[in-house]
Amino acid sequence: MGRKNYIQMLRDEFQGYNRTKLQQDLLAGLTVAAVALPLALAFGVASGASAAAGLVTAVIAGLVIGLLSGAPYQISGPTGAMSAVLIVLVQRYGLQGIWIAGLISGLFLLIIGVLKLGRFIAFIPSPVITGFTSGIALIIFIGQIDSFLGIKTPGCESALFKLLEYLKGGFIPDWQTIIMGLIVILIMVYWPKRWAARFPSSLLGIIVVTVFNGLMKWPVAVIGEIPKTIFLAERLSFSQIPWENLPEFLAPALTITALGAVESLLCGAVASNMTGVRLQANLELVGQGIGNMLIPFFGGVPATAAIARTSVGIKSGGQTRLVSIIHAIGILLSMFLLAPVMQQIPLAALAGVLMVTAWRMNEWHSIKFIFNKRFKSDILAFSITLLATITLDLTQAILIGTLIAGTIFLNKIASLQINIQEVDAEKLKSRGIDISQKCPHIRVAYLTGPLFFAASGIFNEAFSQLKDTQTLILSMRAVPLLDTSGLEVIQRLQEKIKQSGGQLMLAGVQENVRGIMQRGGLEGSIGVENFFWSSEQAIIAADQLNCAICGD
Repeated sequence: MGRKNYIQMLRDEFQGYNRTKLQQDLLAGLTVAAVALPLALAFGVASGASAAAGLVTAVIAGLVIGLLSGAPYQISGPTGAMSAVLIVLVQRYGLQGIWIAGLISGLFLLIIGVLKLGRFIAFIPSPVITGFTSGIALIIFIGQIDSFLGIKTPGCESALFKLLEYLKGGFIPDWQTIIMGLIVILIMVYWPKRWAARFPSSLLGIIVVTVFNGLMKWPVAVIGEIPKTIFLAERLSFSQIPWENLPEFLAPALTITALGAVESLLCGAVASNMTGVRLQANLELVGQGIGNMLIPFFGGVPATAAIARTSVGIKSGGQTRLVSIIHAIGILLSMFLLAPVMQQIPLAALAGVLMVTAWRMNEWHSIKFIFNKRFKSDILAFSITLLATITLDLTQAILIGTLIAGTIFLNKIASLQINIQEVDAEKLKSRGIDISQKCPHIRVAYLTGPLFFAASGIFNEAFSQLKDTQTLILSMRAVPLLDTSGLEVIQRLQEKIKQSGGQLMLAGVQENVRGIMQRGGLEGSIGVENFFWSSEQAIIAADQLNCAICGD
């Protein structure tokens, strides 16, 4: 089925493809390459690998993942979020740790896609993703302080501890390095947006600083050698895989998997809104998986779909996945043609690019919204996720944030409301419903909210003091969900009423809720004849049976 979907998607994508569309793809691909080139260099260094590793990742991801993507607009490569994960990993395990964890994460992504589990990624709440993104932005920013100041400080297990070390002082910044970083930052901040659409501010900043340093010949750290090959000297080989120690790489691999899946599908969601073309989530994860399984054998770092590059491709008029492939070819050519120039790029220039990128990564609109509207639960989920991200492992941060948001959500939806009323014969008569008599022994209970495990206590408490009731009607039109715990509490209530010589009737049961009742045997226990469309119908039926009636 997956293969058929992919082939059909390609047919739809290239239907009516012509020379004009090819020209649009070519222009868009070259534009994306101009944007991606400085980012690939920067994220390669930020990952703890090398600028060359970033370039190789962009090339392989653009070719392989771009070809296999679940949508025509997705463009993958090294990203800031991923570099924040990898810099910690390389400190613990070295480059080999990145490659092995990347290989395993690629396998995990492939399995998730094949098993069609991509939709579960969407279950991560928005405040958690926003807090996670802001935490990653902080990690990136803090990780570039050394390069920006021209210093070398000891590594730390977390970004928070690293920041605290900076606050202690004890180092001497290099003013020449700072000037270069500031030039890039100022250019990126003040370069007009309308011009950035034609010439990326990050690329301009790097060019200006590289030319400036070439003239001034200041002794600052530069990128260094850029090999003219996509097969780097330092890369993974099957003989290097420590098969006996693979379990210790599972945790970081899960982190990379979670981040890769979330970022790729979020990118697809944003791009889908821009184009109206839906992302095939599971196909996307399959493509991400295959690409990330191949990248380590070229010496690259794990890749994911990038919102910045994808949006540039869309805004530049890109039509198909050829944009990704053309952008990859453009970066590959730059490795062969511009390597001598790229070798002289100061690391401070890349630090400036990453600092501005980190600032822009924050979802400021979402942050302002939840704080301005004072959504306390969202603020709590955002803040805790952000703090966990800069303090703990990123997988733990996602789990903690999701657990907190899920707990808050359960607490909100568990507020089942139950309003028990007796029938007022005169009131019913005014509505055109005639009953023979009013009897205080029959009542209607109006339920509002889901009846599941978290609300079962509320249900039991509401009916614990129910006395002198021959017939109880549960009006369940406002009950959208029922689980096995809900079935059990209704069953116990029915048995309690039956033991006292009464009966239980149900009214307004939604179709999906009744389906659960049928599967659980509750419908048979209560009796099909005791299910009614509305509480009024239940009242009339009970009255006709000479029962004591309680209604609206």
